[in-house]
Amino acid sequence: MPGEVPVPTDGRCGATGPDADDPFVYFRPVSDLPVTLSPTSASTLLAALDREGKIERALEELGPIAGSDVLVIGAGEAELARLAAAGARVTRLAVTGTRPWPTADASADTIVSAWSAFRGVGPGELEEADRVLRPNGRLLVIHDYGRDDVSMLRGDLPEYGIWSRRDGPFVRNGFRIRVLHCFWTFDTTAAAAALLEDAFGETGRTFAASLKRPRLSYNVAIYHRTRGGRIDSSQAVAAASR
Repeated sequence: MPGEVPVPTDGRCGATGPDADDPFVYFRPVSDLPVTLSPTSASTLLAALDREGKIERALEELGPIAGSDVLVIGAGEAELARLAAAGARVTRLAVTGTRPWPTADASADTIVSAWSAFRGVGPGELEEADRVLRPNGRLLVIHDYGRDDVSMLRGDLPEYGIWSRRDGPFVRNGFRIRVLHCFWTFDTTAAAAALLEDAFGETGRTFAASLKRPRLSYNVAIYHRTRGGRIDSSQAVAAASR
């Protein structure tokens, strides 16, 4: 998701709004990818990310998406196009940290947030999500999960630790976790190396030198919750791997 406003690749651009004091909450600008890149590299990564389509299939299974009114928070044009192609009636919503959100009560079957929003969970965010969702509506939040090649490049981020724990902001707010074992798959090792250097500088250049094939492991978490839901946290972390 190429960002409309440049931000650091660690995803933390400073907390704002009513949840600014929550140490789990970060806000990012609109995006289609988990990192901010130059336009050329963003196009390369969009083509490389999850060529197997695991993310789209999981969203459909957990939503559903097809035939649903889907409110998309913070997405760029590529994410909106993918959801529309999957059969969703898509509405974009920009969330800036202020409330209430500029949309009507019970106006969505599903809310999808991909990387840029719900960076941690504030109670006000969940109240708004529950207000906007219809009965049995679904909230699907996509973030990096870590324990993979990409996390070795990005460093120490909250999504690689506290977010997926039983005492983290998602599980303690009634979310379950679906972990997807995805990849960044490039056409050539040279294309992978160019992207990694642009995105991660010297760290990316060093990592690229060790590549045996043009692919990086990339684990994605979809945190999913039914409107108003509360579940046993011991069950939530038993993530189904795909």
